[in-house]
Amino acid sequence: MAQVLICGAAIVTLSMGIRHGFGLWLQPVTQAQGWTRETFALAMAIQNLTWGFAGIFAGMLADRFGASKVIIAGALLYALGLLGMAHAATPTLFALTCGVLIGTAQAGTTYAVIYGVIGRNVSLEKRSWAMGVAAAAGSFGQFLMVPTEGWLISSLGWQQALVALGMAAILIIPLAWGLHEPGFASGTPPKREQTIGQALREAFAYPSFQLLMAGYFVCGFQVVFIGVHMPSYLKDHGLSPQVASYSLALIGLFNVFGTYAAGTLGQRLAKRKILAFIYFARSIAITLFLLVPLTPMSVYVFSAVMGLLWLSTVPPTNATVAQIFGVAHLSMLGGFVFFSHQVGSFMGVWLGGYLYDKTGSYDIVWYIAIGLGVAAALVNLPVREAAIRRHHAAAAQA
Repeated sequence: MAQVLICGAAIVTLSMGIRHGFGLWLQPVTQAQGWTRETFALAMAIQNLTWGFAGIFAGMLADRFGASKVIIAGALLYALGLLGMAHAATPTLFALTCGVLIGTAQAGTTYAVIYGVIGRNVSLEKRSWAMGVAAAAGSFGQFLMVPTEGWLISSLGWQQALVALGMAAILIIPLAWGLHEPGFASGTPPKREQTIGQALREAFAYPSFQLLMAGYFVCGFQVVFIGVHMPSYLKDHGLSPQVASYSLALIGLFNVFGTYAAGTLGQRLAKRKILAFIYFARSIAITLFLLVPLTPMSVYVFSAVMGLLWLSTVPPTNATVAQIFGVAHLSMLGGFVFFSHQVGSFMGVWLGGYLYDKTGSYDIVWYIAIGLGVAAALVNLPVREAAIRRHHAAAAQA
């Protein structure tokens, strides 16, 4: 179990750490290329949507052939996408590299695939905690990598900084071997109670799965809008780029504690109540942030609070899916839930750019984020966490 956690956490640290800093490239890229913010935002929106869509198939492949092969392929695509992003001369090429290639790479190197390995190798008694550790690693990656990426941009320029990150993505490949699962060595998955089709029909017919997907949509909308547009929002209000870098780093630092706490509490408390609290608390935090005068200190306080709530939805959401449906198809089902998250991410990042270009302000998107947080809190409360009861006939047919 220790090897799985260490290697899985290190992979998430690199993969999530790199992508959390993409907001730092918004102004350097658009100013150098003469593009609008919507152009950059659309590429990031495509990245998030591709990440979610490809995550479904990455999960299926990981469930069938093991995670290590999928992760290696994802690392290679990550490096290629970062290099392409650095040298894309047109909005279309930028959308293909930053959007499609990197989005596909993230599908193979982040939570859906990593959590599938954890679910298969960690007992139920420690599963939520272990998922919290992996999510905390992704947060530590944000804390570590965002200031590093800011330093790379200022030292090397935005293009060479992306090349350096492409080289860093290659480090994921040796870590993937630590997630090699002997049961998948022959290329034949272990015998399972359900086929893929049966697992999907069961999940999508179950109301709690639909509610979890709805809540995760909101999570994606909020965190990606803030992660990508916060640096520009702060600069528009006269704050220095260093404030933005420190802000994103603080989100990552405090999310280490938030995700670990959420995973640990998920072993003791109802996960639906944890999720409802997180979403409602986000809405309160955003409301207060907009009401108080904008200063570096208010930004840092907001970032610390949002950090505690940032990816803390990930362990209880995925642990609930595993608790309800089991772990045989966990990467695939987690991929579908995450696809909903990424549809929300698409809407959050794209609307941020679109409405800014139309109105000159991010205010409307902030208000939408507040309303969606309240809605997500309400839809998570009715979730039933007990393991689903399957008919013996269906099991025999499988």
